[in-house]
Amino acid sequence: MSRVGKMPIAVPQGVDVKIAADQITIKGANGTLVRAAHPLVSVKQEGAALQVAPVNETTEANAMSGTVRALLANMVNGVSKGFEKKLSLVGVGFRAQAQGQKLNLQIGFSHPVVKEMPAGISVATPTPTEIIIKGADSQVVGQLAAEVRAFRPPEPYKGKGIRYVDERVVIKETKKK
Repeated sequence: MSRVGKMPIAVPQGVDVKIAADQITIKGANGTLVRAAHPLVSVKQEGAALQVAPVNETTEANAMSGTVRALLANMVNGVSKGFEKKLSLVGVGFRAQAQGQKLNLQIGFSHPVVKEMPAGISVATPTPTEIIIKGADSQVVGQLAAEVRAFRPPEPYKGKGIRYVDERVVIKETKKK
């Protein structure tokens, strides 16, 4: 059996879990997340913990028990604490500005780039070269950060572009004559 799937998920105070036949709903301070239940995995609530187990002893059911457990743990973590990704802009004249649910980027193009944020996701710019994307759903936060980074990924010669705060960009040496 999956080692990850065997571990129980601790449900903190203020987080409400509802397990139906076809979906699992987790509600907390940061919002509500819903995920479809997988037919090869059974989920039970035992006190202040969730227990995930495979329905049968097939390899696929075993693998899915670990996957579902990790997804549910991320959902519980998201509605209680939330997830955030930090991006930084490196380059002369590169600026970001959050306006409600929109992110305006000036990143060296002839036009500003505007990215609309979906519901449940907030964006902040503490400084003009910093972007913080926050939300309850880990997958949506990570995907949005990747989409914003894809507008102008860091280039290898000067390092200009949008990068994650903890990302290390290897700078190449220019060609010598």
